[in-house]
Amino acid sequence: MRNELMIFMVMVIVQVAFAGMIIITKLVMDSGMDPFVQSAYKPIFATISIAPFAYFLERKTRPKMTRSILFQIFLCSIFGITANQYAYFIGLNNSTPTIASAIDNLIPAFTFIIAVPLGVEKMGLRSIAGQAKFWGTIVCVGGAMLLSLYHGKVVIGQLGFHWKYEENTGKDVNSSHSNFFLGPFLLIMASLTYAIWLIIQGRVSEKYAAPYTCITLMCLMASVESVIIGFCVVPKLSEWALNPIRAISVVYNGVVSTSFAYFLSSWCIEKKGPLYVSMFNPLLLVISAFLSWTLLREKLYLGVVVGSIIVVVGLYGFLWGKKIETNAEDIEVNKEKMKQFMNKSVDLELQLPKSNDHHLESKQISSELTKTKS
Repeated sequence: MRNELMIFMVMVIVQVAFAGMIIITKLVMDSGMDPFVQSAYKPIFATISIAPFAYFLERKTRPKMTRSILFQIFLCSIFGITANQYAYFIGLNNSTPTIASAIDNLIPAFTFIIAVPLGVEKMGLRSIAGQAKFWGTIVCVGGAMLLSLYHGKVVIGQLGFHWKYEENTGKDVNSSHSNFFLGPFLLIMASLTYAIWLIIQGRVSEKYAAPYTCITLMCLMASVESVIIGFCVVPKLSEWALNPIRAISVVYNGVVSTSFAYFLSSWCIEKKGPLYVSMFNPLLLVISAFLSWTLLREKLYLGVVVGSIIVVVGLYGFLWGKKIETNAEDIEVNKEKMKQFMNKSVDLELQLPKSNDHHLESKQISSELTKTKS
């Protein structure tokens, strides 16, 4: 019971860490920090913070690196970090933290859509699990389209209390709704690139059992890629200067929301499995919405609220189908193991009588020989 509570609390901490990343990133970009500069700094600090884990924990168990694995890690750095964070940060700059955290729930659906034609996942529409995954995916995408295309009236207005620093930025978070289509569209692209990364990373993990080394190389490559792209887009060195709040943002994004959150999430996956970890994604939406409403004076619109609810319902429908499928696979594996065990038992039983008969036969022969001698 105590262990279960600890895992639960760790996952809550992970979601709070992600929500903090969204809020502080939105804040510094509203204060003038370019998304390309933010994207360049993040993998640098992530590399610095996770490299010691790779060195000390995997230096004796690290497998041999091949060109094929190195190329796949390079693809992971492009899709999972560089392209993903550019789409995410620019989308967040043109949207709100609530929309960003809602669209994050599309990642399992996009992963399923990509994995089916590659043969990693099965559609299985004849089964209840397959239908749940299919319709859950459709509902998720539909909810994302709704919150992207429909604004609606204000459901919850601005809170009277707000963060003093946010007031000094001179920008209202709700003004980003002037580009209401571009922001959600780029956030959807960020979820898509992350789903592609999950597929590639899954294959890398099968061939290269050194996760910390893998993520270190990935972040190192992304650092080089992001710095080159960043300086091409933002060549002025003054734009790269870090004041206290910007320094806190880039260090937090690299150390806390990347290395620390990755470490805790990996521990929870090891203890409870990936499905359990995925169940906490909607919590990020709740925390982000509350923090952005209280700290950034965000208004909640009808389209965002309804679309977010639809996305979460679709996510849980998909995860429910995935759980049924996983349970069915476990039952089949157990049946196969039991069948193999029974076959071995039968073979053993068939062998034992033969050995007993041979023993009796030898005893009869020896007794006959004794009679003959006498």
